[in-house]
Amino acid sequence: MRQLHRTDLWSWSVFDTARNLDFNSLAWIRGDGNVLVDPLPLSEHDLRHLDELGGAAWIVVTNSDHTRAAAELALRFGAKLAGPAAERGQLPFACARWLGEGDELVAGLRAIELHGSKTPGELALVLEETTLITGDLVRGQMLGRLNLLPDAKLGDRAAALASVRRLAALEQIEAVLVGDGWPIAQAGHARLRDLVTAN
Repeated sequence: MRQLHRTDLWSWSVFDTARNLDFNSLAWIRGDGNVLVDPLPLSEHDLRHLDELGGAAWIVVTNSDHTRAAAELALRFGAKLAGPAAERGQLPFACARWLGEGDELVAGLRAIELHGSKTPGELALVLEETTLITGDLVRGQMLGRLNLLPDAKLGDRAAALASVRRLAALEQIEAVLVGDGWPIAQAGHARLRDLVTAN
């Protein structure tokens, strides 16, 4: 796994040739139990590393297209699953928690419901007010910039833009960790505002 902008955050990825970008997963290492977000399958090396870091207590899926290896890793680590409340009928597994607007999974990790994306209840997650974690709607096709999911994939472009404006109003955001593409390590709030302006 790769260390991110904080010593307690790690990531691993798989390159998607059709979209020409990385699909990303996240591990937040914390004393009260680690949290994985949208986990892809891990290599043996990364599995050993995650074992050394304490495994996982929770696995969060931001939308029903990001189930990836969540069920298998939950079984391996004995972790609980959490997913978007608005997509309860679309996930292929039961969740211990269904998250909606403002719900806090664990201390310091809060959910924001997004609208207009390709699934009806996609979540973004705010980590300790300074790091935004996104699934599909906000991505990083080019280094140093954020972009939207392509229009053809959006369920409702106006609703999607309204959701992005809500994210851009989070003035304390420093980093944006995207599910797809390049992350933003600094000036995340400014890059979110640029995304709003560009659309």
